[in-house]
This record gives sequence, C-alpha cells and structure tokens, in this order.
Amino acid sequence: MSAPVRGRSTRVRSAPNRRPKSAEYRARRRVILRRRLVALLTLLSVVGLTYGVFFTPLLGVRAVDVHGAVVLTDDEVRRAAAIEPGSPLVRLDLAGIRERVAAVPRIASIEVERQLPGTVRLLIAERVPVGSVKLSDGYHLVDSTGKDYAILPGAAPGVPELVLAAPSSADPATRAVVGVVNELPEKLRPEVVSVAATSGADVKVTLSGNRVVKWGSADDTPRKAAVLLVLLSRPGTTYDVSAPDLATVS
Repeated sequence: MSAPVRGRSTRVRSAPNRRPKSAEYRARRRVILRRRLVALLTLLSVVGLTYGVFFTPLLGVRAVDVHGAVVLTDDEVRRAAAIEPGSPLVRLDLAGIRERVAAVPRIASIEVERQLPGTVRLLIAERVPVGSVKLSDGYHLVDSTGKDYAILPGAAPGVPELVLAAPSSADPATRAVVGVVNELPEKLRPEVVSVAATSGADVKVTLSGNRVVKWGSADDTPRKAAVLLVLLSRPGTTYDVSAPDLATVS
C-alpha cells in the first residue's frame, strides 16, 4: 500500500506588473526628449541670435550722432568716421573710427560710443586757437599744443598774432611762444598784440601802445606776468622781465 501523498502547497507567483513599469519608462523618456528638445531649441536660438547680432543688420548702425562740432559740420565728421550704414554695431572697430576722426586737423579729441539698438555717438572737441601766424599762404591757426591745424585768409579774431618762421609743435620757438600765451593772466591778455620768438629763449611780447616786453624763455611765466603787471604802472616803451628779480623799464 502506497504511502499517502503529502499535500504540496503550491504558490502561484503573480507575473510582474509590466504595464506600470512600461508607463513609467515612457514618461521618463518623454521628459528626457522634452529636455533635449528644449536644449536644442535654446542652442538654435542662441546661434541664430548671435549670427543676427554679429553678421546681419539686425542690430546694425542706423544713425551716427555727432556732438561738439563747432566749425566742422556733422557731415564732415561722419565722412571722416567712414561708418558703413547697417554695419553690425557690436563688431565696429572703435579704435579705427577714433583714428580716422582724430586725423582731421581741427579735431583735438574724439570719443566713440555704441548705443543700442543702432546708434553710434561721436563726441569731439575741436582745437581752439591761441594765436595765428601770418605766412605766405594765409594765417595759420595754432592751438595750445603748438599744432598748426588750419589756414584762414585773415587773422583770427580775439587772439594775438604769433610771429614764427615755421609753426610746429616740434619747433622750440613755437613751444616757447605758446607756453607764454597759455599762462598769461586774463587781465593782461587784452593788451597783447603779438608774441614773437626765433628760439626757445628770446620770446618778445608786443602790447598795445607799441610797448615791448622782453620775456626770455617760457620758464616762470606766471611770476614774470605778475612782475610785468606792476611794471606797467610806470611809463615806458620797453619792459624787461626775462630776469624777474632784475626787471627793468626803459
């Protein structure tokens, strides 16, 4: 007689729930794809914007504003700047623009500014004459640095005549004459008719009334001017302040 068969407990394992996992996987994948798409679109937008800004007229030059022109016209300054309309604003060669404008003899200084979306500002300062030199081709204007920068058919109003053979910022006589004129006190300036020199040490100032001042070099000009103002209270035609401690009147 056979032995009784023990009952076997049969456990039925449920099959893995694949559907929830599959749904979760698809959801994660959608998120990843969405992020990649956003990243791609962002990259394309950045590339497109960069290209538009740097290589197209999107932010190109639409206007060139000039500030500070007095004798020069705005159009003369714009022509010197040579800024091509539509040029991408961010790629402008500002140093090159400054060099071109600064090459205009009348311009003493120039600043260049960008202004979004499409404006370039040129801020200039023109040279101011301290005197004019009469030469064969007209009256040469000379500024406070000794630069000969313009020619007029007549003498410049409001400034003395500078008697010089060859006005130039490299010429010792020019530097001496300009150095004296630059430091003359306001009280004395209306009296000055001309300032002459042949070297850096023989400046001569002619005042109204045919009075002549032997100035010497441009050294110690403020002190010489102070001494001269005292001496002018005495009658005379020649005033020598070249050695201010030993000034004379004759």
